[in-house]
Amino acid sequence: MKYRKLGNTDLRLSAVGFGVWTVSTSWWGISDDQEGIDLLRKAYDRGVTFFDTADTYGNGKGETMLAEALGHVREKIVIGTKFGYDFYTHGQERSGHKELPQDFSPAFVRRACEESLRRLGTDYIDLYQLHNPRLPTVQSDELFETLEELKGEGKVRHYSAALGPDIGWEEEGMAAMRQRRVPSLQIIYSILEQDPARAFFPVARECDTGLLARVPHASGMLDGTYTPGMTFDSSDHRSHRKQEWLENSLGKVSRLDFLYGEDSGRTIGQAAMQFVLAEPTVTSVLPNFLNESQLQEFVAAPDTPPLTEDELSRIADLYDHDFYVEEAAAPTGQG
Repeated sequence: MKYRKLGNTDLRLSAVGFGVWTVSTSWWGISDDQEGIDLLRKAYDRGVTFFDTADTYGNGKGETMLAEALGHVREKIVIGTKFGYDFYTHGQERSGHKELPQDFSPAFVRRACEESLRRLGTDYIDLYQLHNPRLPTVQSDELFETLEELKGEGKVRHYSAALGPDIGWEEEGMAAMRQRRVPSLQIIYSILEQDPARAFFPVARECDTGLLARVPHASGMLDGTYTPGMTFDSSDHRSHRKQEWLENSLGKVSRLDFLYGEDSGRTIGQAAMQFVLAEPTVTSVLPNFLNESQLQEFVAAPDTPPLTEDELSRIADLYDHDFYVEEAAAPTGQG
């Protein structure tokens, strides 16, 4: 495993982080809690030290699972969690990926922080992230005064923002970096989904912001999960996407075969992660770990051959020309 410094902080993160959403929500097929706890521990044993969760994942389950799995090595890991959704009042109303009402008032933020500290079994949070904030939230002086107070009290080491739940939110990301000088920004970024991430890179360099990139495999398109002729199962959380988009995406992936295979020393999933890690402002990439096989493959990605300048140029040309296939857009995301 390789490790990278997060923006202007003193935190060092594993280049591959673990998004706890896969083991603590019902969207990803892991329903056995012990299986999820074992996967978290095996990730740590393989060098993963950054674990990204949220208070709303499983209505607190993502935090309690992390505490149970790795509470004994708390000082050796970096915990990122998120706040802003009022699942305490509205938790039973959530259906699928539908968003809950948000609350970023000082009183709620303090309550959310204390509850997260309790569930995590710790007295400090390394990275406390605004969960999918809208622009008025990023512009709230009252909110950031509260976060400064929590930081001064030692309950939060650093605060930042996680954009979402889907692709976009460029204005929010720019404001978080330029106006609030957040030390990190969580975004969606992959070979197939490069915007608005590319617009963030120069600003991240300017503001010394470390980027955390999730969905590097474009929801299974870049890890070998889907192949030509396959369709989404009706129970899959992505089943709302039209078959036309699936075929279009697979057409794009077919143009990337120069990145992986025996001669390259990488699988397609590892190549997708190396693409993300080729961007210097990216501190950690957060793939979706669904089983031990994927864990072994993805954790090894930083140790595979980095993408060459020629490979990166070919990817840029493909992306700039829509991979030379007809577009059928369908946004992706989680978080």
